[in-house]
Amino acid sequence: MVDLVLTLVFSVVMLLFMVFPAMKIVEWIEKRREIPETWHNILLFAMVMLLSLSIGLFLRFW
Repeated sequence: MVDLVLTLVFSVVMLLFMVFPAMKIVEWIEKRREIPETWHNILLFAMVMLLSLSIGLFLRFW
């Protein structure tokens, strides 16, 4: 339980810092494929969540 809480705390802190890398990743994906505007927003949100959770896991278990 403590591992989960600490991972989420670290991830919440990293949410703001992961917006710019997520935007660049989504732009790179859009260069490769045509993505509708609604999927662009969903993909951006999912990428921010994925990046922040991965950094949170890295910070907790490293």
